[in-house]
Amino acid sequence: MNLSKILKNAFLVVIFGLLVTACATKKSVKTTETSTTKAAETQKADPIEKLDALMQGDVYIGSDTVGELASGVPDRVFFATNETILTTASRETLRKQAAWLRQNADVTVVVEGHADERGTREYNLALGERRANAAKDYLMTYGVSSDRIKVLSYGKERPVDSGSNPLSWSKNRRSVTVKAN
Repeated sequence: MNLSKILKNAFLVVIFGLLVTACATKKSVKTTETSTTKAAETQKADPIEKLDALMQGDVYIGSDTVGELASGVPDRVFFATNETILTTASRETLRKQAAWLRQNADVTVVVEGHADERGTREYNLALGERRANAAKDYLMTYGVSSDRIKVLSYGKERPVDSGSNPLSWSKNRRSVTVKAN
């Protein structure tokens, strides 16, 4: 009786070992197939790599839509989805704007707030205003008088890129500083 139990258990151990070995072999085959598939996808993914070069997270970092407030002073900053927090690049742009505005005390500006196409008109108008105010507040911390800065929100009404994709949306989430006089 003990001998049959021992043989039975040994048989089960051998079968279990064969199953584990067979599964391991299949997994390595799948890994190879997955690696081949990923390599093919990477070759097709050039547009995604280009997208990554123009965006950091979901914030636009390219310059094809950026104008100049003055020579060497970019006119706009970009925001993440549903955010009003200034990025490091945005703060650097606004410091340049503030320095230029301090040197040109007779210039007044309008800070326009914009949003992407997603969301209601009312939500995007409010979001655009919060973005413009975030830029205005930052300019004020660097010595620009609030009397020289007007805030205006366009929400989603004036897109710079009319596409319906992440890159277009990221270009449209912005505040733009425009000379008023």
